[in-house]
Amino acid sequence: MNVRTMMLTTIGAVIGLVALVMVIVLPSSDDSCETDDVLNGSAVPTLPQLGGDHRAGATSSVVPSQNPSVTGTPSLAAGVGPLRRTMPMEIGTFTISDVFGSRGGDHKGIDMAAADGTTIYSVSDGRVVAAGAASGFGNWIVVDAVDTNGRAYSAVYGHMWDAGVKVRTGQTVTAGQPIGMVGSAGESSGPHLHFEIVPGGRFTGGRQIDPMPWLDGAPTPDVGGARAFSSDPNCVRGFGSAGGALADGKVPAELEIWYRRAGTVCPEISSSLLAAQAKQESGFRRGLTSPAGAQGLAQFLPGTAVSINPDDGKPYIIDADGNGTASVWDDGDAIIGQARYMCAIAHKIAGWLSTGRVSGDLAALTLAGYNAGEGAVLTSGGMPNQYAAHFSETRPYVTNILSMEPQYRAPGAQGRFTPGEGTDGEQIVEAAHDWLGTPYVWGGGGPQGPSGGGFDGPGLTAAAVFAASSGAVSLPRTAEQQWEAGREIPIAKAAVGDLVFSGFGRQGPTQVGIYTGNGQMIQSVPPTSGGGGVTEMAVPGDARARRVL
Repeated sequence: MNVRTMMLTTIGAVIGLVALVMVIVLPSSDDSCETDDVLNGSAVPTLPQLGGDHRAGATSSVVPSQNPSVTGTPSLAAGVGPLRRTMPMEIGTFTISDVFGSRGGDHKGIDMAAADGTTIYSVSDGRVVAAGAASGFGNWIVVDAVDTNGRAYSAVYGHMWDAGVKVRTGQTVTAGQPIGMVGSAGESSGPHLHFEIVPGGRFTGGRQIDPMPWLDGAPTPDVGGARAFSSDPNCVRGFGSAGGALADGKVPAELEIWYRRAGTVCPEISSSLLAAQAKQESGFRRGLTSPAGAQGLAQFLPGTAVSINPDDGKPYIIDADGNGTASVWDDGDAIIGQARYMCAIAHKIAGWLSTGRVSGDLAALTLAGYNAGEGAVLTSGGMPNQYAAHFSETRPYVTNILSMEPQYRAPGAQGRFTPGEGTDGEQIVEAAHDWLGTPYVWGGGGPQGPSGGGFDGPGLTAAAVFAASSGAVSLPRTAEQQWEAGREIPIAKAAVGDLVFSGFGRQGPTQVGIYTGNGQMIQSVPPTSGGGGVTEMAVPGDARARRVL
C-alpha cells in the first residue's frame, strides 16, 4: 500500500469513528425529512419504492460479475455495517490523470485514464437513473444508491462511447457488476473514466465530494439533497428513479411527487417532458373538459382512459393514488395515466423506428401520437402530415412542448453544464463546449438539447443559449428566425458568446454558430469527407454577429 492510500485509509477510518460518535451522541434529528431508519446500519439498505408503475424487467437480468480487484468487503471503522463498494475499474488497469477540485475547482470528480474498452464496474448496489447521451460526457451512467449509514448518493460514470453503455435506465445493478466500457466521448482528450460520488443524489439536490476517501471506506456524508428513507415523498424527491431529474418548484407543489413518479414508468418518457406536456394540455388546472370531451389534468378522452395498455393489460387510468377509484379527475391517477399512455405510444413508435417504418425523434413523434394518434405517425412515416390539422395543431403542439421541456428539467440533468460565474457570453460558449463532437443531424436539437442523436447549426445555438440563460431565452428553430433575435453587433466588435451568422440569401442567413474569440467559432456543420458535427472552426468572411444575452 502506498503512502497516499495509507493516508486516505486512515482519514476514512477517522471519519467513520467521528460519524459513529455523532450517531451515539445525537440519535435523533431535527430534520423532518429523516427517520430512525437512517441510523440503522445493521443491513445494507435498499432503495425506496416511489410508487407509480414500475415496468416489468426493471431489475437486471445479468448475472453480476464481481470486480476481481476487490479482495474483501471493507467495513466502517466501528462496524456500523458492511460496505458493499468496489473500485470502478480493476486495480492496475488505470491511473489517476486528474484529481477532484482541479481546474480552479470546476472538476467535480476524478479522471481515471485507462485503455479504450476497459471494463467499468458499478461501485455499489443501486438503480440506474440515467444511461446514454449527456452533453459534456458524450455518454454517462448515473446510479442512485444508499450507503450503510442510510445516506442517499449517486455514482456518476462519464465518457463512454455509445456502445460502451451496457445498462439501461431503470435497471438494478449490484456492486462489482460490469456496467460499461472506458471511452473518450464528449469533452475528452483521451480514453478515461470521469467518476463522481454525489451525496444527496445527482438529480435531487446533492453535491459532489472527493471520491478517493469514499472509495477507501469513508462513510457518505450528509450534504443535503434526498433522504432515502424519509416517509415524506417530498424529501425523497424522486431519488432512485429518473423522476429525480424534474426541476424543483416548476410544477404545483402538490403535483410534484406525481410527476416524479410518472417519470419512472419508462425510460423513454421523462418527468420534465410530462410536466411540459401537462402545461400545454391543461396548464395544471383541474376539472377541465375540452370541446372535444377530453377531461382532467392530462386531458384524457373517456374512451382512451379505459382502453387497455398493451404493455401490461391494464387500463391506462389506474388507481395510482390508492383511494379505491381510478379516475381522470384524481391528480395521481391522471398523471400516472398520462405517463402510461405516453410510454405505450413510445414503445410502438420505437419499434417502427427500428424497422424503418417511420423516421424522426422518438420524443417528438410520441407527443405527436398523443395528440393525433399513433396511427397518424405510422401513416405519415414520421411527423403527421396527412391533414390540415396536423400542420395547424399537431406540429405546433409538439414544438411548444419540446421548447418548454427544459424549463422543467433539473439543471445539469443531461450532462455537466450548469450556469456559473462568468459573463453571459462565456456561459454560452461553455455550454456549447459540452457538445463538441456531437454528430450533425439536419433539423436536430433545440432548447431541449440534441434530438435524433445530434444538432444542426440553429439547434446547437438554441441549446447553448437556453442552457446559459437557465431557461430564460428560447431561440426559434431556424437561422433565419434567430437572426431576428437580440441586436446586431459589428463583426469587428464581436464578443465571446455572440451568435455568428453567414451564408446570407434573400431570406436571411443559412448558417449560425457561436463566437469563441480570436476569429474562431463553434458550429454544427454537415459531414464533409467523414467530418462534420459540432466543431470549432474559423469565422467565415461574410459573417455578421448578433448578441442575444
